[in-house]
Amino acid sequence: MTRTPHPPTVLVLRALGLGDLLAGVPALRGVRRAFPGHRIVLAQPAGLTELALATGAVDAVFPAEAPGRAVPSLAHWAAPAPDVAIDLHGNGPESRDALAALRPRRLLAHACPDGPPWRGHANERDRWCAFLHGYGIPADPLDLRLPPPTAPSPAPGAVLVHPGAASGARRWPGGRYAAVVRCLRAAGHQVVLTGGPGEEALVHSVAERSGQHARDVLTGGLPFAELSALVAGASLVLSGDTGLAHLAVAHGTRSVTLFGPVSPRLWGPPPGPHHLALWKPGPPGDPHGRTPDARLLRLRTGEVAAACLMLLRPVRAEARRPGPEIAHAR
Repeated sequence: MTRTPHPPTVLVLRALGLGDLLAGVPALRGVRRAFPGHRIVLAQPAGLTELALATGAVDAVFPAEAPGRAVPSLAHWAAPAPDVAIDLHGNGPESRDALAALRPRRLLAHACPDGPPWRGHANERDRWCAFLHGYGIPADPLDLRLPPPTAPSPAPGAVLVHPGAASGARRWPGGRYAAVVRCLRAAGHQVVLTGGPGEEALVHSVAERSGQHARDVLTGGLPFAELSALVAGASLVLSGDTGLAHLAVAHGTRSVTLFGPVSPRLWGPPPGPHHLALWKPGPPGDPHGRTPDARLLRLRTGEVAAACLMLLRPVRAEARRPGPEIAHAR
């Protein structure tokens, strides 16, 4: 009996978070198109496997993660050496060396002698697409949409408000979120509050201050399928600079994103009428700081609420428009 040979493997390292994975989708799709006969394996946290597979750019996930944004060990790779290894994790020797230790036939990395120059002031999507272009691999920074979820939304048409963020520097005060929630509810919008693991106290505090119904408070971190459906079916997503904002862009859901220590020019949504990035210019701050960034605190509840209501206006008008007539065949 003749064995079918395994296809050659491309191992891509991007062992970061939810927003990082979504910002890397255009580059991953460029890799997918450049190596159609290869098996594309993404080294990343196992918890993001469902999302990685949903992009259509990845065949499998190799679990790998480290605290913060550190480079994880890849020593548990037991398969044959990758045909190609691609460093989409960073620009230093640590991530390059982690891949080089697997002895791939070809290694693509910023820190390689033939690596493209690091574009430190570029948007994250543009940076990694430009990196691939440097190796002759086309990639489109706007190729970032996800397919519609198959699961139904638990709150279709609701405004999704997510007050949490990975660091205090990117976390707008809960009392201000509560004021915006009250404004949105007064305008007739259903609001759903969400939070990830460890953000229960913050979310419940916002709910209590805004008089939010308990049934519209979702904490503890939803399974990806449910979270994806919730975002895709929302009329608007309001959040800080966090992964949920990237998920809104990936599903084409209107969004208002509050930026502080990092300019939206680096991590913000692509230009377009459905996404607003609110930011007060100033020197860059520490995105991993413990307290809210000074630029973030300059954003006031009135301007945030006004931005949300402006984007919601066409949604409300669409809801009032009569549906199309249906022609029945006889």
